[in-house]
Amino acid sequence: MLRIEFKEAGNAMTIRMEGRFVARFAEDARELVARCTYPSKVVVDLSEVSFVDVVGEDVLTWMSRIGVKFVAENAYSLNVCERLHLSLARNPARCSPSTTQRRSQILPTRRPG
Repeated sequence: MLRIEFKEAGNAMTIRMEGRFVARFAEDARELVARCTYPSKVVVDLSEVSFVDVVGEDVLTWMSRIGVKFVAENAYSLNVCERLHLSLARNPARCSPSTTQRRSQILPTRRPG
């Protein structure tokens, strides 16, 4: 089972997913995202996703190609994002210190140059 929650704030939309991002659920999510007229910034929160199959991976890759950024706050979702080369949204206000530390291990921070 998959639960999807849409939150719109200003010029951004957050799509929070919870459960198994698999087969028909993933295809339904693709259709929802493709049909909606979303703002310029879309962020998908994968922190509560417990499993992603091949179809789900294809959908996440498609979302990444259309400019979606991702939030991943646990080991599994971080692994999915890293393996599929998904861009993580950088929003320090949303992250706990331990999450920020884990993210910096995956995405090196820019140093002033």
